Amino acid sequence: MDAADADPAMLAKTYERFRLVNAVVSGERAVYTRWLRPRRSAGRVVRVLDIGSGSADLPRRLLRWATRDRLRLVVTAIDPDARAMTWAAARPSTPGLTLRRAMSGDLVAEGERFDVVLSNHVLHHLDGRELGALLRDSESLLAPGGVAVHGDIERSRPGYAGFWLGTLPFAGNLLAGSYIRPDGLTSIRRSHTAAELALVLPAGWMVRRAIPSRLEAVRRADV
Repeated sequence: MDAADADPAMLAKTYERFRLVNAVVSGERAVYTRWLRPRRSAGRVVRVLDIGSGSADLPRRLLRWATRDRLRLVVTAIDPDARAMTWAAARPSTPGLTLRRAMSGDLVAEGERFDVVLSNHVLHHLDGRELGALLRDSESLLAPGGVAVHGDIERSRPGYAGFWLGTLPFAGNLLAGSYIRPDGLTSIRRSHTAAELALVLPAGWMVRRAIPSRLEAVRRADV
């Protein structure tokens, strides 16, 4: 689905179905409860950046949960892919959500700062140079006391088998006409193990395991 000549109809179907698949495999609720909800006690607006947001289903969920918990949250969702941002912008608006076609480096150049910098399933798309740039940008974008959390798949045979089997019953219906199943299997093959990710992270970053079959690259800013 990253290809420039990807089928537009299949891309649209993929963006639409992401919200269902990510609700199961991305640990979004755990991200919210661990990294965002504890900031409610600060009594101020919490600024969040979602990098590589795609269909923007993650920030929409975060904002819905924050509203219910009376957490004052605003989210900037960025993605360099015009197709993804166009699709996301065509959905009903969500209060507190700003969509931008941009790279993390663009926001660094603008002097932006955020309390929480997130990404979901982005790391395995990056080569070494791109990963280094993302991590440097994340550090620069953190406000004092902030945290960067880049969640991704943990490569493993059980994880691959689980996704293959779990999506098989839906291949001919719910996921038909989308890139989700083939792209998901490719993504698992391209992702890191915990040991591999730890080796390429700069000083100050740590690897945290999460469920299901997930890794988080975490960096806390100084207060």
